[in-house]
Amino acid sequence: MSDPKSTGAAPRAISGIEVMRGVGAQQAKGFWADAWERVLQRKSAVFGILWISVVAFFAIFAPVLASAHPVRLERLDAAGAVTEVEWPLLANLSPTDWLLMIGFVVGVPWVLFGPKSLGRSGRLGVLAVALLQAGLTIVLAGTIAKWADGSAVEWIKQAARLPSGPWPIVGAVAALVGLVALVVPTFATRAPRFATVIVTAIIAATLVLASGGQKLINFERYIDDERAGKIRAVWAPIPWSPQYTRSDMSAIAPGTAVAENSKLAEFAGTKFGERRNWLGTDALGGDVLAQMMWACRLSISIGLVSTGISLLIGVTIGAIMGYFGGWIDLLLFRVVEIFMAVPVLFLLIVAAGVLPRDTYVMMAIIGCFSWTGAARFTRAEFLKLRKQDFVQAAQATGLPLRAILFRHMLPNGVTPVLVDASFAIAAAISVEATLSFLGLGPDGQASWGKLLSSATASTGTFVWWLAVFPGLAIFLSVLSYNLLGEALRDAIDPKLRKAAH
Repeated sequence: MSDPKSTGAAPRAISGIEVMRGVGAQQAKGFWADAWERVLQRKSAVFGILWISVVAFFAIFAPVLASAHPVRLERLDAAGAVTEVEWPLLANLSPTDWLLMIGFVVGVPWVLFGPKSLGRSGRLGVLAVALLQAGLTIVLAGTIAKWADGSAVEWIKQAARLPSGPWPIVGAVAALVGLVALVVPTFATRAPRFATVIVTAIIAATLVLASGGQKLINFERYIDDERAGKIRAVWAPIPWSPQYTRSDMSAIAPGTAVAENSKLAEFAGTKFGERRNWLGTDALGGDVLAQMMWACRLSISIGLVSTGISLLIGVTIGAIMGYFGGWIDLLLFRVVEIFMAVPVLFLLIVAAGVLPRDTYVMMAIIGCFSWTGAARFTRAEFLKLRKQDFVQAAQATGLPLRAILFRHMLPNGVTPVLVDASFAIAAAISVEATLSFLGLGPDGQASWGKLLSSATASTGTFVWWLAVFPGLAIFLSVLSYNLLGEALRDAIDPKLRKAAH
């Protein structure tokens, strides 16, 4: 039946019997669909989503957008004919770079157009588990292979130094992580779940064994060969790597071409001289735009991973507290209070002095000491839900405890935790920027806080572009997550929704 609003016809009156039959009735929206629609009605939330999407895009594609490696390199003979074609940029992408880009290219169509039987949330869950499995495989395999290469045990060292690569170590890690991933009920049947785990394990192991991932610091050999006519190169849109610095490019103003800089007059008229530093350079002569783009990955990974760790710990402990109550609740809440008293920022400052200044260490510390909010929210919801009829029915049927807690109770009490997670991501980004500003951030990685600290630290004079651009990025990122959290909180809370009207 056509809609009267679309055809312009007057609405037709229906009888009571037709009303009873459901004529003219519209299907009710789901809880999350209605909440998401209300979030999108707020312009501030839409702005936050757009900015987060921009940061995520640069976090994924920064290695191919900003790199001093040529995308395509043609080697020329004395007559100028092409003798060999190379792809240095692609050959030097790390396994993580490949994983993020493959996840984006495959994941977006999967979530939007995947099997309808799973639902969008189910497809998103399958993608999240697959990315987590592949990420853990890459991180653990790389770490263990590096340890094995320096091991005192001879057979372990030989396994890491095989001519074909440390494939026994990588294969074992991929198999173990895959077995853990099989436990997660992403699909209702075992066959598609098993196939997904196998494909993900093969892709992750292949990326570890086949990817390069060398960080380019000095690319003068490309410049010298290009000036001598030995090569012809096609460069990335931002032909600078975040680690590349030149002392004679210190504090160049935004938009200045290399040939316009008096310190680099010898490059005038060459292709190198045509390069521009669109956001200027820092005190060490590094391109600010390249560092800004690569810093997106550090900020968003710190926020998401540390918040994921805190949610895993906090939801588990909060669920146990709220479900059992009594002395278990009393004992665990004392633990929560102890962790609430720990100053995370000062703990990270101390850890930076005694532990390796590594991204994973920072993620682990933030996640393991910021879970108290999720635990308290989950406890409060479970205390309300444990006497509900559907929980008592699940207990009466003899379902295991994990099914009652995480399959029946958690979906009905997770909304406050998700709102808190949005604010937690913003807090983690602020903590990382603060540590990097103090010079205690991860070594060898571009960071907004590190750029911000160099506005006056090295030159002694205020360099405005080193304060404005990184500071604006930090401000907009934290603001976006806070705006999204507030919009989500208002959308799922009936009391706040009623007060707004």
